[in-house]
Amino acid sequence: MINFHTEGIDFSVPNPIKTKRWIKSVIESEGLKLSEINYVFCNDEYLHQINLEYLDHDTLTDIITFDNSEDEGIIEGDIFVSIERIADNASDFGVSFEHEFKRVVIHGVLHLCGYFDETDEEELTMRAKEDFYIKLWQ
Repeated sequence: MINFHTEGIDFSVPNPIKTKRWIKSVIESEGLKLSEINYVFCNDEYLHQINLEYLDHDTLTDIITFDNSEDEGIIEGDIFVSIERIADNASDFGVSFEHEFKRVVIHGVLHLCGYFDETDEEELTMRAKEDFYIKLWQ
């Protein structure tokens, strides 16, 4: 089950049914099973507060992923996404909002699948996976 929520903003996920199918297909392609993912789309201020409270980071970010899985091979988590950061990053990177939205949405899923981006090597792997799955959007 994939749920889309908002907090403090007016936002609707573009193509929600297609987006859910795509997310599920990525999880299955990684050899895992979906239990539940809750996406919370919010503004910078809301995500900044989560960053401070739970991660002790005083920075803006586009996404924070909490892995709630208890069983190996099962995906369950909460993913908080700043729509403001997506819009700013899309402008900074010269891509469409839709492209950056897909990148961030799948970035959170990849974290739940066990990918990280803390080292340069991990970041390269993460970017390659994002690019690969964005191309599979159908």
